[in-house]
Amino acid sequence: MRYIDLAVVAIYLAGITWFGAHFRSGQKSLRDYFLGGRTAPWWALSLSIVSAETSTLTVIGTPALAFQGNLGFLQIVAGYLLARLVIVALFLPQYFRGEMFTAYELMRRRFGERVRRLTAGIFLVTRVLAEGVRVFAVSLVVSIILGTGEVWSIVLIVLLTVFYTFEGGMTAVIWTDVVQMTIYIVGAAVSFFVILGKIPGGWPHVAAMAGGAHKFAIFDFRFAPTMEFFSRTYTFWSGVAGGCFLTMASHGTDQLMVQRLLSARNEAQSRAALLASWVVIAFQFTLFLLIGVLLWVYYRDFGIAAPAAMDRIYPAFLWRELPPGLAGLSVAAILAAAMANLSAALNALASTWVVDFLHGAGLKQARKATIAWAAVLLGIGIASRHSHSVLEAGLTIASIPFGALLGIFLLGILTEKPREAAGIAGVVAGLAAVLAVHFLTPVAWTWYVLIGTVVTFSSGWMAAQFQNHPQGENQ
Repeated sequence: MRYIDLAVVAIYLAGITWFGAHFRSGQKSLRDYFLGGRTAPWWALSLSIVSAETSTLTVIGTPALAFQGNLGFLQIVAGYLLARLVIVALFLPQYFRGEMFTAYELMRRRFGERVRRLTAGIFLVTRVLAEGVRVFAVSLVVSIILGTGEVWSIVLIVLLTVFYTFEGGMTAVIWTDVVQMTIYIVGAAVSFFVILGKIPGGWPHVAAMAGGAHKFAIFDFRFAPTMEFFSRTYTFWSGVAGGCFLTMASHGTDQLMVQRLLSARNEAQSRAALLASWVVIAFQFTLFLLIGVLLWVYYRDFGIAAPAAMDRIYPAFLWRELPPGLAGLSVAAILAAAMANLSAALNALASTWVVDFLHGAGLKQARKATIAWAAVLLGIGIASRHSHSVLEAGLTIASIPFGALLGIFLLGILTEKPREAAGIAGVVAGLAAVLAVHFLTPVAWTWYVLIGTVVTFSSGWMAAQFQNHPQGENQ
């Protein structure tokens, strides 16, 4: 137990909690609590988007992917950019026609109240399941530092995060995201150079050894319309298609991301925030993958056996091998990512529940909803302790329903004829198709959103051909 490192971590936890809580005085209405009063600049929203997009799963899961494989995950990141261009062209103009608090108000405007509740409900279920895995991920880090059990580690982080989210709302979320993003990018960069300095021969040795083992390989252009092809997770085709459709769904229909886009001062600022976030995300994933490559070389050079739980490899190395002070900074960086994402999820869950199900109850109800969803996430985080890979587990959970959400949003934006019943039929068909693919086939999760989107959109469109009533009935 190195007390300098523990002091750094403790100061961070106390400081960020205080910083977030001091935004309470600015919370006068639901607009303030859920949209930050729409006063945040685009660059702050951009960092907040990245913070919500990555989380602890990225920090501890991405190095493990490169340690076991190569840089193929970057093929998915390429799809992230294409998705952002589509969102800018199709979704943002819809969201800035009048003031909205959630993405699902667009569904009410287009299809009716039942589709709004259906899509909002899918978001709530998906987000608590995916976020539960993320909550568990941070317990891996805290348990390494404090030697505490995973359950108590989960409780500690949830309680600290819910405190400042409860007090400061979306304003606290955005500005703590900015601070925490800065901390964990700096922490990752520091750890990169420290690990590199511990490897005899430096970067030339890393390049020779990792290059010979094809650790720097990114693209896999192999294509064949076979089940084996669709079962490979990281190829150019699955990466671009999976990354594009996953991001279109997450950033275009998931309240966790849409809430940030809606918090911009205007559509132009929202567009700038979304596009700038891709630059940061691409740099971030590259950095953490390269850290995984460095760790692979380090373990090989010194004959160290890799741990059984690969997601522990990066945080365990930081705590045990980095000099005092730097270890604390790097671990605080991982906690920063966790708390930033958790606070965002709590505010998004609360906003969807209050706006879409309670129809805009007051600020008191919004704060109560924040507490209630924190309790739900705490329970799911504790139940998620047996995940094999926290990064892939979180992405898989999110990908199962995202196709149905994206499909119904595209059906509403790109067509005029389908009404409420057709939309519901499309969503049910899309969910059923992806669940069947997940449980009955070896198809990789990177294809789930594309499959769900196509089935939902086509099923809803075909169901619309049997409509008998004028479209205005559900408006």
